[in-house]
Amino acid sequence: MRSKIPESHDASGEPPRAPSLLERAATVYDFNQQVRARPPVPPVEPAPAPEPAAEPVAAFEADAPDSDDATFLAIPAELRAPIGQELPDEFHLPFVARDTAMIDRGMLAANGMMVPGAPVGPLAEEFRLIKRQLLITRAQIEASAVPDKARTILVCSARPNDGKTFCAINLALSIAAERDTEVLLVDADVAKPDVLRQLGLDDGPGLLDALADTSIDVETLVIRTDVPHLSILPAGDRTTMDTELLASARTRAVLARLLAADPRRIVIFDSPPALAASPAGVLAMLVGQVMLVVRADHTPESEVRAAVNRLDSCEHIQLVLNAVSFVPGGARFGSYYEQGGAR
Repeated sequence: MRSKIPESHDASGEPPRAPSLLERAATVYDFNQQVRARPPVPPVEPAPAPEPAAEPVAAFEADAPDSDDATFLAIPAELRAPIGQELPDEFHLPFVARDTAMIDRGMLAANGMMVPGAPVGPLAEEFRLIKRQLLITRAQIEASAVPDKARTILVCSARPNDGKTFCAINLALSIAAERDTEVLLVDADVAKPDVLRQLGLDDGPGLLDALADTSIDVETLVIRTDVPHLSILPAGDRTTMDTELLASARTRAVLARLLAADPRRIVIFDSPPALAASPAGVLAMLVGQVMLVVRADHTPESEVRAAVNRLDSCEHIQLVLNAVSFVPGGARFGSYYEQGGAR
């Protein structure tokens, strides 16, 4: 007779549960083998912190224009310079080279001279007539055996205070207004040079320095001015040998250099008075024509004749009457430009 084996019970009194299929498979297969065979996962580096966002640029608001200028209003608002950051006035001025001398227009006006760019007045019209006669004579000299002399003019007077420098400057300004001419005004009054002072320019080396030192190129001493077509050559350092220097062969070489530098150039010499200093007679031998300034009611006829004789080495001598008094209401050259309406 078979005896019964009593069944075991757990603590709860329930009979033990049979293992499941997965539990029995786990005793046969090693499921953790694949996990152990995997390569280690590299550590993940933290992402860089995001850069702070740039502050938004404030929208440009153009200041309201204070003028009704059409050119300014045509500029888009975003392209206008903010108030206080505009370009300086010098940016808008015409270009002037650094080696260009600025002639003082105010000083010209104060001295009663022509002012470049000013409306045509009686003085400008009178010098138009004077220069036209000189340019006609120039054409006649060009047909002669010494055509280079045609481009040289000597402005002189019999005595001091007749207005020769006044006339020389105005003549230079008038001829410089010509379209196809360059003018070089030479201060050859070596004893009492005054051209640069009356133009508001600083003095410097000039004609006498080039005559005394053969190593100096006289063209390097020429001063370009802001007046179109006008240049100045100072008198240079004074010397007691001025007449001898002017009478030397070096003077002809210097003058030839000045003329060769620009074939359109006319050289105007402001010389000492003919009856007061000897250089005038020497310079008269080098030029094509002389403009002798005679002051009305001041220069006696005898002195005019004596000055002409002193300058007779020049074939062409033109007389200019300076400081003429006009009758009020009388006709005068240049008054036509002051009249309105058609004529």
